[in-house]
This record gives sequence, C-alpha cells and structure tokens, in this order.
Amino acid sequence: MSKTNFISVPFNTESGLSQIDGIGKFSSAGIVLEFESKLFGIIKNGVKESRIALADILDVRFRKGFLRRGARIEIRLKSFAKLSELPNKDGKLALKIKRDDFERAREAVAKLQKDLTEYHESLPPTHTPVSRLFDESEDNTKELEK
Repeated sequence: MSKTNFISVPFNTESGLSQIDGIGKFSSAGIVLEFESKLFGIIKNGVKESRIALADILDVRFRKGFLRRGARIEIRLKSFAKLSELPNKDGKLALKIKRDDFERAREAVAKLQKDLTEYHESLPPTHTPVSRLFDESEDNTKELEK
C-alpha cells in the first residue's frame, strides 16, 4: 500500500435501469464513493460523490464469489435515509468487484472491519437509567432490632 491513508477499489453495480461505475475509497474515517450512472448504459448522469462515516455503517462484508469471479463488497447502513442516496438493493450496497481488484477489495474490507471494531470499542458505554440500578428487594428488608 502506498502512503495514502485510503484504499481505492473500482466497482460497478446496477440500480433500476442504470449501470453504475465507480471507485470506493476505504479509510479509517469511512467510505467515499465516487460514481457515475448511465441510464440504459448510454445516457450519463454525471459523477456523484457520497461520504459514509464509520458511525453510519452497520456492517461491511466481503463476498468472494467463485474463483474470484462475482466477488462483491456488501455494506449495510444504520440509516435508510443515507442508503436512499446510494445505489442499493435489498437494503444494502452491493459493489461488484472485478477479478483484478479481488485482493485490493479484500484488504480494504478487512481494514474497514478492524476500524469499525475499534470505533465501536472507543464509544462510551450506553447510559444505564438510575431506575435500573435499584430493584424492589428492599421491600422485603427487615427493620433492625434495637
């Protein structure tokens, strides 16, 4: 890997009648997707950029495919609003990876999974309501004899 702090992975996918080609940049801050869609494979829609922060990612998986063919990166997000801005299917982004980019994609997902784990471990623990700290066991407590 070079001195850049992200791994670029070319991908393609479909969304409705559009073919989408792009590059995913995976870093410890999240993912930046740069992509262009072509309606019917002909009419270009312009290059778009979408940023996905670590906090928005539910999980990310690398699917190997068969003999490195059909490999893909699957990303599920915590927010449907964010997901709707991106080419998605069945509630997740499925970025198809070419055979030549197999190792690069596998490395990018492994690094992002590690970054996600570290991010979740660095979050403060969830707040426990005070009412949960006390139970009703004192109702059965006997008074001390004098």
